[in-house]
Amino acid sequence: MKTMTKFKKTSVIAMSLLMFGVSCSDEFLEVLPTGSLADAQVGTKDGIEGLLIGTYAALNGVFGNRFEGPNHWVTGSILGGEANKGTDAGDYSSINPVQRYETDPTQGDLNLLWNGRFEGVSRANTVLRALSSATDVTAADAARISGEARMLRGHFYFDLKKHFNQIPVFDETVLAADIPLVPNNGDAWAQIEADFQYAYDNLPSTTDAGRVNKWAAAAYMGKAKLFQQKFAEAKTWFDDVIANGVTSNGLKYALLDDYAQIYNAENDNHAEAVMDVESANNTGSTQNANYYDDLNYPYNTGPDGPGNCCGFFQPSIELSNSFRTGADGLPLLDGSYNNPENEVDNIYRHVFTNGNDEATFVEDPDPLDPRIDHSIGRKGIPYLDWIEHPGSAWIRSFPYAGPYSPKKYIYYRSQENSFTDGSSWTRGYATMNYTIIRYADVLLMAAEAEIEAGTLDKALEYVNLVRARAANSEHWVKNADGTDAANYVISEYTSFPNKDFATAAVRLERKLELSGEGHRFFDLVRWGVAAQELNDYLAYESQYLVTKFGGASFTGGKNEFYPIPQTQIDIQGSDVLSQNPGY
Repeated sequence: MKTMTKFKKTSVIAMSLLMFGVSCSDEFLEVLPTGSLADAQVGTKDGIEGLLIGTYAALNGVFGNRFEGPNHWVTGSILGGEANKGTDAGDYSSINPVQRYETDPTQGDLNLLWNGRFEGVSRANTVLRALSSATDVTAADAARISGEARMLRGHFYFDLKKHFNQIPVFDETVLAADIPLVPNNGDAWAQIEADFQYAYDNLPSTTDAGRVNKWAAAAYMGKAKLFQQKFAEAKTWFDDVIANGVTSNGLKYALLDDYAQIYNAENDNHAEAVMDVESANNTGSTQNANYYDDLNYPYNTGPDGPGNCCGFFQPSIELSNSFRTGADGLPLLDGSYNNPENEVDNIYRHVFTNGNDEATFVEDPDPLDPRIDHSIGRKGIPYLDWIEHPGSAWIRSFPYAGPYSPKKYIYYRSQENSFTDGSSWTRGYATMNYTIIRYADVLLMAAEAEIEAGTLDKALEYVNLVRARAANSEHWVKNADGTDAANYVISEYTSFPNKDFATAAVRLERKLELSGEGHRFFDLVRWGVAAQELNDYLAYESQYLVTKFGGASFTGGKNEFYPIPQTQIDIQGSDVLSQNPGY
């Protein structure tokens, strides 16, 4: 079992271990409310450590809802235009209006996302309250434990802020009875920054793998500053991380030589992992594995592919085109990758223009960024160590979802039953860590800050580090005979001639490098270009997937944030929680 499996236990399970030493007495008749723990049970170092483990468990989502998972495959990637829901219209149909930007405040999945993140906040606050009255905790342990709790609380608040914008903010000093009276117009950024600053000041550089450290706090602080367009401050934090940062297990932050190894369970806790969510198998609950991805495998693969279900989270046609390069190996920054002459050939278009004759399909011969085949399952290209992607046999509905399958965070054939949990209804419970922040993400965020500072050469350096790793041909996808699986052509930029060019380069690089990892929608919103980019995406994609996207549109000034769940407004009242504009 992998390191830090214990982090996936819930706090209730962890705390139950402390109850065995309780002896019978008159107090035996004083029964605590179900799910409650006495102060004496959590007022010790062991008790507080158990509560902290429960807070880490909330990173993975505490209600088992797929929206609530840490990778934001729906709210970040599908809404960001880099993937479609996939499968067909009748399967998990509550996502259908979400991907058309028609989300309703009564959408139950969003309510569970809200609940799950505030459950994480609550668990962090419980740790901090218990710590304040503990009697056997050293000053060093108190600093570390409180630093971890505040780092996690900062993460939960950040996640809520980027989804819902207007959120209630409270710390451990607010009484439980007063929490329903907290309005959703507080200064969330101030709380988030305070938590990350405290974590940076109090956490060690090295600790157990899977725990947060001071450098994760520094990277997250830089990200929080970037989201607020505090570019100079963000640059200072990123400079520190790049120069001095190490992983929790002491590895100097670095890009892995092999892009594919970022998504390989056998290589978890690697040098690129700044902050991640640990996973484990055979713990008695598949929620400790990547349950939030259990639908996100090619459709109906049988023994030839992973999961044997379900066809969700299919990369978009537009995303595939984005990997087109020119003969010089550089991406097409002007967006011309969607022009007919540059579109990537795909099996869906071939089948419906060639008399349904799939056998005559020929793989795209023109230059492509090699990351396409680490990110997207395409017909004729080896699918990890399974078979070559067979095309329609692994696609449930071409007209609804397009021709591609997801490929990141998919387990290998050789890992079946060792890095998977097959104890539930599908084989598709993988146990690889999801990386909330990885080093390439940090470099590209730092490049944005450098552009705003006017230091284009430094931004160029950071972008080229990411591209140079992708250009490592030793690790490109290969056919069985050892030849490249496609015509991979990629090169580094020779210069950033001006700010506009540099900005376009960094933004497209984030799309290529981080596709399918849940960042895209939130990037578009913070850049202020969501309406233009996503309406262009809808117009393009609806040429092929008209049954899904016909008539859909993104409304600026509304769809940048999700609606406050109506259930929460009903509970707390509209005088406490106000709905976001447009809903």
